[in-house]
Amino acid sequence: MRIIRVCLAMFLIPLVLTLQSCKSFDTSDFAEENSLADARVHQPKIPLAAVDASTVPQLELDPGNWWSHGRTWSEQRFSPLDSINTSTVSRLGLAWQADLQSHRFGIEASPIVVNGKMYVSSSWGRVFAFDARTGKKLWMYDPKVPGAWARQGCCKPVNRGVAVWKGKVFVGAYDGRLIAIDGTTGKEIWSANTTDSKPWLTITGAPRVVNGKVIIGNGGGDYGTRGFFSAYSAESGELLWRFYVVPGDPANGFEHPEMEMAMETWNQDRDWSVGGGGNPWDSFAFDPELNLLYVGTGNGGPFGSWNPAGGDGLFLSSILAINPDNGRLAWHYQTTPGESWDFTATQHMILADLEIEGRRRKVLMQAPKNGFFYVLDRETGELISADNYAYVNWAEGIDMTTGRPILTEEANFENQARLIFPSAYGGHNWPPMAWSPETRLVYIPAREYGFVWGSDRITWFMTGHDVSTLTDRDLEGKLYGQLLAWDPVLQRAAWTVKFDTLTNGGVLATAGDLVINGSEDGYLRFFNAKNGEQLHEIFFGTGIIAPPISYSVGDEQYIALGVGWNGPKAEPLGPDTTSKYSNAGRLVVLKLDGSEVEPADKIQLQPFMRDDKPQDADLIAEGVARYQQHCAICHGVVGEDTVVPDLRRMSQGVFDAFDLIVLQGLMEAGGMASFGDVLDTEDTKAIRAYLVDWAQRSRKGDQRPFPYDAESQKKVPKLSVPGA
Repeated sequence: MRIIRVCLAMFLIPLVLTLQSCKSFDTSDFAEENSLADARVHQPKIPLAAVDASTVPQLELDPGNWWSHGRTWSEQRFSPLDSINTSTVSRLGLAWQADLQSHRFGIEASPIVVNGKMYVSSSWGRVFAFDARTGKKLWMYDPKVPGAWARQGCCKPVNRGVAVWKGKVFVGAYDGRLIAIDGTTGKEIWSANTTDSKPWLTITGAPRVVNGKVIIGNGGGDYGTRGFFSAYSAESGELLWRFYVVPGDPANGFEHPEMEMAMETWNQDRDWSVGGGGNPWDSFAFDPELNLLYVGTGNGGPFGSWNPAGGDGLFLSSILAINPDNGRLAWHYQTTPGESWDFTATQHMILADLEIEGRRRKVLMQAPKNGFFYVLDRETGELISADNYAYVNWAEGIDMTTGRPILTEEANFENQARLIFPSAYGGHNWPPMAWSPETRLVYIPAREYGFVWGSDRITWFMTGHDVSTLTDRDLEGKLYGQLLAWDPVLQRAAWTVKFDTLTNGGVLATAGDLVINGSEDGYLRFFNAKNGEQLHEIFFGTGIIAPPISYSVGDEQYIALGVGWNGPKAEPLGPDTTSKYSNAGRLVVLKLDGSEVEPADKIQLQPFMRDDKPQDADLIAEGVARYQQHCAICHGVVGEDTVVPDLRRMSQGVFDAFDLIVLQGLMEAGGMASFGDVLDTEDTKAIRAYLVDWAQRSRKGDQRPFPYDAESQKKVPKLSVPGA
């Protein structure tokens, strides 16, 4: 089997991005939707123990709650609160903050707030409960995931949040367990192993609770696992149903009818020991009137529709509408048939009602990785419209008759490397977008970003990410992030703000005419929702990837967010950004006339290693290959300014203990797992030779990673696995 190599590429197509005033909106036809934004009266308070299907309407009407992942089942991420608004936002200050015990890994969670109590998760699946007004910690739950599990996933042991139902708080632990916690005491009630502890299957996404059923997915498609999502009884933890995203070996039969249908789109002679991917690792939404659960599915594994060959590969990169009572499929729409580019459809989905061509339509909106913004009829799955929100060169557009992308020559990298936009990180990734029922705009944390995809490098795709071609430091500064205000009816940007940084975090929209968005540069920024004017910013030092939320206690409105960076692994942070500050994860809560927000503690970089002994060129080349296959995904391709240790700056003690750490797991408790199953002492000797050489060159001002010339490049071996 083969895996493609990927290489960061600069975005060479100049774009003129200007702030534009958005048009005025007639919202008279959406009185009931706007009534939520106008809800300013105090609603009866619902205690956590009473959260169920019968009280959800009251929970959603009370503007002070943020009871579900996206505030409501529709996942709009819009707060009806307006005390913090365009006129008052400059008065924001600190209400309280708390340490989330995530000192290296980022914070991605959306806090949940019900009746003045806040529940939030951090890395590994730890859960904290706070008094939402004072910040007093009520309890903390630790699932005690073994540190070795840090190696089992692509993107660090982060966690995107919890769910609540009938007095319980639910969280997915990184090692695949779904756990129910007593919301009052913080004690575990039940635990279900959703993945049977299979390697490479992890949970980072937030569960959702729908009519007494806890819905949870998993990640691992990059490693060739077989994706699925499951429903468990919120009361007992019993498995009620499971939906597999892609078919398994047909010789073993089909778990449910949809798999027999999906099999027709796969090559039945493929290697069934490879799972195929499709893992639904993040996005869900629910329409209680239609009784439909919407699920976004992931990429294929391995990549390349020719490997495994044959068909569209259902249900990869698809939006599924599921009956939550029995787990059966109502309809599906595949955003990227024959998925080959890591173009997942796991990105945030929003449910809203739009007037389109004189008709009121119940729609689902998504801006997945592939660069197109989709508007679907959420009752039937009909494609209403689609257009690109980012630069796209793999497809000319979407055929509105078939719903399929119109592929270009650039899409096919089977026999020739291709520069493809968007990259595998997507025009938009998991940081959620937001919808305002007042401006009728979707606010997307987007980016312009490209990869060179190729399939000429032989390796074993299940051992980890081989990033051996991500080496050109000259590409820095030529990629960028942006905040788009997208009109889903006209399928065009109403306004755009371009950032100097590549990745910005999740978005919150409010009735105070604000759009709130954090970024990797450590700033939380506040924009006028109507025209994109920046009104205010607060510097935290630490990068921000998590989405803010807003809630109230009494008459006081608050904005809460997790602070702590977790961007793409090989992406360096600029020398003037958060590389100078601690990445310790914390929860920050703001209010009007609060105290000054202090940035994170500054950090002092260790000097480069001072071993001046020349290293053997062939050993260096071998070390390059091993480092880039096994180490660079966390420690960085360019080494400097990432949120994990720069190995050129190892202390002498760490250097001397290198084999104990890498081969025997000396630092496993902190997330540095043993690689003794895939590396040996000859490998670590080569890796150290490379790191010493790199440190030597860096001290002289040449910080480029190897290979730094054509002859050196030729020495780097192409790694392979017997029988691959």
